[in-house]
Amino acid sequence: MNECNAFSQAAMYLKIAKKGMVSMPKRQDYITWDEYFMGIALLSAHRSKDPGTQVGACIVNAQNRIMSVGYNGLPTGCSDDEFPWEQTGEDTKYPYVCHAELNAILNSGGRSLEGCKIYVALFPCSECAKAIIQCGIKEVRYLSDKYADNPIFRASKRLFDAAGVAYIQLDFDRKEITINLDASKV
Repeated sequence: MNECNAFSQAAMYLKIAKKGMVSMPKRQDYITWDEYFMGIALLSAHRSKDPGTQVGACIVNAQNRIMSVGYNGLPTGCSDDEFPWEQTGEDTKYPYVCHAELNAILNSGGRSLEGCKIYVALFPCSECAKAIIQCGIKEVRYLSDKYADNPIFRASKRLFDAAGVAYIQLDFDRKEITINLDASKV
């Protein structure tokens, strides 16, 4: 904040305080809705047992209420210790792992996701794109499109375009949000 802005803001607070309305201004460094929901998606990714890729997803309705979250992992009831996590070879994780987007959709408990947005770190694959379209989600917000040249992800874009699902790559000025779990800091 520059000095002129700080001075005019201070003068405004003084006028408000004299009227007895507010004695302390609100914080100015709070996170945006996009930062908040992407942060929830990224925090959810920390639940993934996948040693190679951890992805989380957060589905939000038009009132900015979280409808569901999910992360990539094995289906409920399948032991994380009894299935492979390898990315190459004869027996890989790929036929077994549910992606974060699909888990978030399935975790919604049957509530309507019509018109919702989904926040996810990686651009969705075509299987997740189909599920996103089918449940009525109308917007995908993502951080990385590192597999953009892969035909599976090109198919996702084609499906989204045909179904009218918007997809927006987010680029935040704030590159990090820290969560401190120390009770003395709360």
